[in-house]
Amino acid sequence: MATNTQEQQSQAGRHQEVGHKSLLQSDALYQYILETSVYPREPEPMKELRELTAKHPWNLMTTSADEGQFLNMLLKLINAKNTMEIGVYTGYSLLATALAIPDDGKILAMDVNRENYELGLPVIQKAGVAHKIDFKEGPALPVLDQLVEDEKNHGSFDFIFVDADKDNYLNYHKRLIELVKVGGLIGYDNTLWNGSVVAPPDAPLRKYVRYYRDFVMELNKALAVDPRIEICMLPVGDGITLCRRVK
Repeated sequence: MATNTQEQQSQAGRHQEVGHKSLLQSDALYQYILETSVYPREPEPMKELRELTAKHPWNLMTTSADEGQFLNMLLKLINAKNTMEIGVYTGYSLLATALAIPDDGKILAMDVNRENYELGLPVIQKAGVAHKIDFKEGPALPVLDQLVEDEKNHGSFDFIFVDADKDNYLNYHKRLIELVKVGGLIGYDNTLWNGSVVAPPDAPLRKYVRYYRDFVMELNKALAVDPRIEICMLPVGDGITLCRRVK
């Protein structure tokens, strides 16, 4: 039986560097995955952008390297060509997508902060995939409403990735389900939200974690009963829920 001191040391050793980007039981195990599977196969542009982003004060917002690898392979598996990303930051997941889709593929990318996107843009340009990206600065909802108004956009997207304002995830879903094709995928990031979805009400949580937790849990409940989709919640990064449109 572990002593209190041992338990405290064990807890202290968890997630010191990884933060909420890993839900594994130990940082050592997560580091093993990165060093064995992810980093040796990480494309050089993604490595460069990851290292550049690590120096940014908001680096916790970036997609983790293992999730970037997962998205890159997933897009290839489903032969995605027309895609969308809501929430770009410096563009690590955007670059993973751009490298995965064919040369004539397209990504409609939206973020409220162009400055962050332009931080990673030189790396994306050097990788030769900037021509695939249509970046729009500003809130995504007005753009989505405009897309939904035109029926030719209905069912036109193969894959959509959402990593943005959690309090709007349900609003996004109401619109995205019309835009993704039957058989296509929507990926919602952060659906396990630092593990806080199972935290007791009096748990000591960071303010932003506590604030958005209810929105994340509301989304998770809604997706679980939505008859238009099949879902799979994966403990990759901070949790990603894949929704396959079936009707």
